[in-house]
Amino acid sequence: MPFHSVKFSHFFLIGLIILTISFVPIIVQQELSYIESILLFNLLFSIINATLEELIWRGLMLSSLKEFVSNRSAVIITSIGFGLLHLTVGIPFIFSLLFSIGGLFYAFVVMKTNSIYPAIIFHFVINVGMVLSGLIL
Repeated sequence: MPFHSVKFSHFFLIGLIILTISFVPIIVQQELSYIESILLFNLLFSIINATLEELIWRGLMLSSLKEFVSNRSAVIITSIGFGLLHLTVGIPFIFSLLFSIGGLFYAFVVMKTNSIYPAIIFHFVINVGMVLSGLIL
C-alpha cells in the first residue's frame, strides 16, 4: 500500500485529528435532537472507524505480514489481533472472539478482491448495525 512509508505515529496523529474534527459539529450543535445526534454519530463513527481499522489491520498489518509469513498465517494473526484489540476497549471476550471471526471475513474479502474498499464497506455496514442496536454508544 502506498502509505507504508508513513510513520505509524504520523498515521495515528492524522487519525486523531480527523476524529476530533469530525466530532466537533456534534459537540457544538446544541439544537440537534437526540435522534439526529445519534444518527450523525452513527454515520461519522461508522465511516471513520471502518476506514481506520481496515487501513490499519488489513491495509498495513495484513499486507506487511504477508511478506514474512504465509497468506493463511497473516490472515489468522491479524484476525486474532483485531479481536484482541477490542478487548482493550472493554468489549467482552465472547464478542471479541466474534470480532476475530469478522476480521477473518474482512481479510478474506481483501485477499479475494485484492482491494481494501469492499472490506471498508462491509465494516461500515456492521458498525451502523451495532450503533443502531445499542452495542456501540
